[in-house]
Amino acid sequence: MYGELTDKDTSEKVRLTFENYEMNSFEILMYKKNRTPVWFFVKIAPIRNEQEKVVLFLCTFSDITAFKQPIEDETSKGWGKFARLTRALTSSRGVLQQLQPTVHKGENVHKHSRLAEVLQLGSDILPQYKQETPKTPPHIILHYCTFKTTWDWVILILTFYTAIMVPYNVSFKTKQNNVTWLVVDSIVDVIFLVDIVLNFHTTFVGPAGEVISDPKLIRMNYLKTWFVIDLLSCLPYDVINAFENVDEGISSLFSSLKVVRLLRLGRVARKLDHYIEYGAAVLVLLVCVFGLAAHWLACIWYSIGDYEVIDEETGILRTDSWLYMLGETVGSPYRFNASGSGKWEGGPNKDSVYITSLYFTMTSLTSIGFGNIAPTTDGEKIFAVAMMMIGCKWCFPILSWSTPSQSTFDVFQN
Repeated sequence: MYGELTDKDTSEKVRLTFENYEMNSFEILMYKKNRTPVWFFVKIAPIRNEQEKVVLFLCTFSDITAFKQPIEDETSKGWGKFARLTRALTSSRGVLQQLQPTVHKGENVHKHSRLAEVLQLGSDILPQYKQETPKTPPHIILHYCTFKTTWDWVILILTFYTAIMVPYNVSFKTKQNNVTWLVVDSIVDVIFLVDIVLNFHTTFVGPAGEVISDPKLIRMNYLKTWFVIDLLSCLPYDVINAFENVDEGISSLFSSLKVVRLLRLGRVARKLDHYIEYGAAVLVLLVCVFGLAAHWLACIWYSIGDYEVIDEETGILRTDSWLYMLGETVGSPYRFNASGSGKWEGGPNKDSVYITSLYFTMTSLTSIGFGNIAPTTDGEKIFAVAMMMIGCKWCFPILSWSTPSQSTFDVFQN
């Protein structure tokens, strides 16, 4: 695009701007393919990725021929200045577009809501250099398109559902004989399986910040990263456990393998950095994480009590266990069936046990501890100590992160 009238010093500055990865702007005379001279206002801006490496340059060319001294060529010799300016204006389509109003009368300007920005469902939140959709094969999905963003939210919700139900089913040894829950879990398994298929056809960001759309590279990247975990998480464990003739040991093994689904939370954690700048989103996120941690600890607390309340070797009932005391309190004590199975039966129902366990873990994590539920066995005491340490580690960072300002204290005092 350079020619005989292009300023050599300006072209050298353009070259140094690219070599030094700088941001700069110039007014420079360039030429079209038909050798017509045109004045451009050029803006050059380097685009950096997360590693602060320049991955591309954003160059903006604005036609300013009409605002410069009209250029005299062979066809315009003898013309006046006004005539040459008129020809420059009418021959430059870019200048006419610049001089047109950006919004016409009656035209609606669409603005994305704050919620759409947080949910990443709007195209305007993409960087300006990503507005032009890259060319991809027909069966490849862009990782930032609206469909993929909506699908990621569906997977996020189902992952939290899994994170709640899997520990509960494993700890309380529930066999999914309920047809409704069995259908729901089967639908979740199918959706996770569809997610695996979509991940084999979804672009990803390469190490240099570029969008990778090659099908072979996409398959290799997914096989090396999350494929094994996703495959183990979508196996139909609940359907296998639903059969009555499944051995109890095999059933317990499949129930334990369901914990692998919790590894999907690692994929969720990578997407949370976007929401750190939104105060309300951080608050909701902290409450959800705290409730999820309390739920997991409640399931472990019940498992310890259920394991220690009855000695399997001697068949002796431990009257100092919190499960035994809860059964006496709610009117569902343990009783020995001497005429039938010859084992201890009864005890509090699972709903009461779970609510009590969650109540105890909540009070322990928040360092309240009313004492109405207390650990008595060695295993329960060790777990209670570990839970208190977790509560301290949880509370201190939150307090340091959300320390109120002096003005906040003044408002409360007034």
